[in-house]
Amino acid sequence: MSNQVETNQPTSPNVWHYKPWWCQPWSILLTGATLIGGSWLLGQRIWLTLLVALPILAWMGYFLLVYPRLMQPYLEPAERRDDQDGGELPSG
Repeated sequence: MSNQVETNQPTSPNVWHYKPWWCQPWSILLTGATLIGGSWLLGQRIWLTLLVALPILAWMGYFLLVYPRLMQPYLEPAERRDDQDGGELPSG
C-alpha cells in the first residue's frame, strides 16, 4: 500500500498533460493548417482563405499561447504556491 495521500491537485505544471489527444498542440496546428490549406485548395480565392484563416489563427493563438499561460498559476504544485505565500494561511 502507498502512504501517499490522494489529492485533486494537479501534479504537473504542463497544461497539455491534462488535455485529450485531440486537444494537443500538434492536433491544433494540424487542424488549423488543414482548414486554411483546404480553403485555398477548394476556393482558390485569397479573400476566402483570409476569411477562413483569421478566426482559425485567433483560435490557434488563444489555445497555444494564451490558455497555457492563464492556466499556469492553477497548475503549480501546492508546495510551490505555499513557498510564494510565505507558508501562511489566509486569515479570516
